[in-house]
Amino acid sequence: MIILMKRNATQEQIDHVIEWIISLGYKPHISQGVERTLIGAIGDDRGRVHLKAAAFLPGVDKCVPILKPYKLTGREFREENTVIRIGDVEIGGGEFVVIAGPCSVESEEQLVESGYIAKKAGARILRGGAFKPRTSPYSFQGMEAEGLKLLKQVGEKVGMPVVTEVMNTADVNLVEEYSDILQIGARNIQNFALLKQVGHCRKPILLKRGMMTTIDELLMSAEYILSGGNDQVILCERGIRTFETTTRNTLDISAVPVLKELTHLPVIIDPSHASGHAKYVIPLTRAAVAVGADGAIIEIHPEPEKALVDGPQSLRPEEFYRLMDEVALLKETMRNGIGRLL
Repeated sequence: MIILMKRNATQEQIDHVIEWIISLGYKPHISQGVERTLIGAIGDDRGRVHLKAAAFLPGVDKCVPILKPYKLTGREFREENTVIRIGDVEIGGGEFVVIAGPCSVESEEQLVESGYIAKKAGARILRGGAFKPRTSPYSFQGMEAEGLKLLKQVGEKVGMPVVTEVMNTADVNLVEEYSDILQIGARNIQNFALLKQVGHCRKPILLKRGMMTTIDELLMSAEYILSGGNDQVILCERGIRTFETTTRNTLDISAVPVLKELTHLPVIIDPSHASGHAKYVIPLTRAAVAVGADGAIIEIHPEPEKALVDGPQSLRPEEFYRLMDEVALLKETMRNGIGRLL
């Protein structure tokens, strides 16, 4: 249930509604809009009949039931786009933000070189995996805690915030200490214990769509995080599994405008994991810009042929520079309205 306060509602009236919601056993979620305040009452639907009485409380304009299973992630709860701020970087605010770096932290030299390449090209956030979920138990699993510390050091050295994946609940506090954004990978999209725990974090969460996950399931996973109190969630379309075998996965580019319609959360894409081939990363990124994505997370490596993880899908420095030039050109073209003629 959404309780819409009147434009002239006082803080005392808002506080009274919040206390009333809590007294009924519901959890209040406050959204401060441009003109008025929305209060979401989240809990067991069996008490919905009692919530309707909120319409008679002082300062309340009306009560609106939320019909979709996801409450806090939907446009019904918040019409304005959520903008995630990490330092001077804004995701969801109109800029196409590129996150770049190696799939895995391998060494200080490799990470520093990757960081400077990303920075020089215009990427805003540095990525690097410290804990790596691998299909084979014999594959490189990442540098773990040592890799986390190295990622933070390099991020500070090149002047970029960093994002890395957290794989289990035991490592959440550690990853939060050393990263600016915590990533939930595709394999953990329905690891509900992990989703609940990162819901208590004070830092943004990058939530990747699973290979077999529907859009509704993605939004319900985001709901776990928001219901825990963390409303800083970035959704990532990284390709779904279809019958096609030419690419690693199939980038569901239509998911971007669909999600933009359904949710206020920012949406980015991962063309590297979607395609599995470096040669497709640039055209898929162009497509993401064209459909209105808020950014992309891209794998780069100084020498992809020597990468310990995902070398074939990692861009070389010169390829990444070209990608960033094309993104800037396409954004400028769309901004000037010429894109409508293409």
